[in-house]
Amino acid sequence: MKYDLEERTSKLGINIILFCKKVRQGVITSPLINQLVRSGTSVGANYAEADDAQTSKDFNYKICICKKESRETMHFLKMIAIAAPEMNNEAMILWQEAKELNLIFNAIHNKLRSKGENIK
Repeated sequence: MKYDLEERTSKLGINIILFCKKVRQGVITSPLINQLVRSGTSVGANYAEADDAQTSKDFNYKICICKKESRETMHFLKMIAIAAPEMNNEAMILWQEAKELNLIFNAIHNKLRSKGENIK
């Protein structure tokens, strides 16, 4: 089976949008939804940019953004699960996918670092 990280990150963004459309809007949930949509859709956008990077330094920079955005997505999924407990099960499924992607981006970053790339 071919592993397509671009497709997987895109699917996360789509699933985040569909999830957020189900969350009841309110004073607490609306800002959380906005943040979650931003971070959840940003993972795929930044991975697509990383895939088209011109240099290894640029690639790594974009991968670091993917790491941060997937981590932020995990955070806001937890917050929505607290603010809208009826969404907890679905939020945790998405949280698991964001966590797995975060681990993948960490592994990519660490591999580049171990290869001696001039990175942080």
